[in-house]
Amino acid sequence: MAKIGFIGLGNMGMPMAKNLIKAGHEVKAFDLSAAALDHGVEAGMAPAATVSEAASGVEVVVTMVPEGKHSRAVYLNDDGILAKADAGTLLIDCSTIDVATARDINAAATEAGFEMVDAPVSGGVGGAEAATLTFMVGGTKGAFQKAEKILKPMGGKIFHCGGAGNGEAVKICNNMLLAISMIGTSEAFALGRRLGLDDQVLFDVASTSSGRCWSLDTYCPVPGPVPGSPANRDYQPGFAADMMLKDLRLAKTAAKATEASTPLGALSEALYSELSEKGHGNLDFSGIFKMVNQDI
Repeated sequence: MAKIGFIGLGNMGMPMAKNLIKAGHEVKAFDLSAAALDHGVEAGMAPAATVSEAASGVEVVVTMVPEGKHSRAVYLNDDGILAKADAGTLLIDCSTIDVATARDINAAATEAGFEMVDAPVSGGVGGAEAATLTFMVGGTKGAFQKAEKILKPMGGKIFHCGGAGNGEAVKICNNMLLAISMIGTSEAFALGRRLGLDDQVLFDVASTSSGRCWSLDTYCPVPGPVPGSPANRDYQPGFAADMMLKDLRLAKTAAKATEASTPLGALSEALYSELSEKGHGNLDFSGIFKMVNQDI
């Protein structure tokens, strides 16, 4: 079992760190929130007062922070991970950030003599709690093989996506596709209702026909057809609309940087921006149906 420094005990990081403890690893954790850190201690984590303390005296450092600027700070600051981690420490950034930042940090880590991977996740809070997350990992094959052993207690599927930053690239592309399909599914149900269709009838046909997709048959945006979907609990989030908006903005930035044409991605970003501006960013991302259906 490994000694692991874990930085970032938010909605995703906390259950991930707990699963590492359940697997028998020793976890030393840091978070800016004293309440989160206290919760971590109750779960069996050793508290660290600073990032540098969490990163020292461990074999692996896992980070789960909100944005690229936070990843830059915890890794690259004078008192950050690269400056304070012991030689040979494996670095795993599970944050969802822009590809350029992920590659910059990896390059700095490599120059400092560390092996590092970017390993963003898919699966939401429910997946983090159930240890069924999908990890999309970018980095060298050797670093991936080492990281895989640490990620297994937290995830159901772990993919090596290629070199540094490729994990972030896959995550951004996947979530852009997810947003597009969720909006399309929502539009179909909104139109179906206005044409007098019962939601269940449309679901039964579409879920076994050419319109079938994950947004429909697993995460249906209307109440009823899929009992486990957030639509049946008033769109309480498994993956909040504001988090989807963050990923769509990352996709938009990446598209601009690479001169890729993503008109549907751009439209999805605009629609989720509207949902957030109306004060509903805390809904599950499938709550976009409420706006498409003109309920909000």
